[in-house]
Amino acid sequence: MAVIIYPLSVTFHCFLALFFLLSICSVAAASSVSVHDALRHNGLPIGLLPTNVLNFSLDATSGSFELLLRCACNAKFENQLHYDYNVTGTLSYGQIKGMSGVSAQELFLWFPVKGIRVDIPSSGLIYFDVGVIYKQFSLSLFESPPDCTEVTDSPPELVFREDRIVNSELSQSRFGKVGYEAEQDNAMRALS
Repeated sequence: MAVIIYPLSVTFHCFLALFFLLSICSVAAASSVSVHDALRHNGLPIGLLPTNVLNFSLDATSGSFELLLRCACNAKFENQLHYDYNVTGTLSYGQIKGMSGVSAQELFLWFPVKGIRVDIPSSGLIYFDVGVIYKQFSLSLFESPPDCTEVTDSPPELVFREDRIVNSELSQSRFGKVGYEAEQDNAMRALS
């Protein structure tokens, strides 16, 4: 007497096919999430990043994201912000860590924004980590995505990186960088 296993194998194959289709649909749905939806879902205001998004990818498990903009641009809040073509970071609830591609202007200097966090949403405050300090802003400034003005150059002539001011134009040549950094070190010593 033979035992027919056919219905079980058909059921099993149907189950596998259904599981495969559902996993494809969930990946497609995850990839169609906009950057502004991802910000809102993580308790951050949607106005942190501009609207001229060309592509946005998010790794749902690690929170790592990459944002490609149509062009580098500047936006004005209380201070000027510069967005490079490529903005990356790690998104988690209430914060973005390890950020690159965003700079904030303070007086005539530009500081790279390394992270953004909202500690207590009811406080109405958001904090930008610019390396040496946390800049505090009102959350209401970031309620809607900013209109960005296209820029053709990288933002500033003077940039604050790794605890020192670097002139981006002079630092492109080896001799200019060495000479400028030597002048910078002497100026810092004179201030001390």
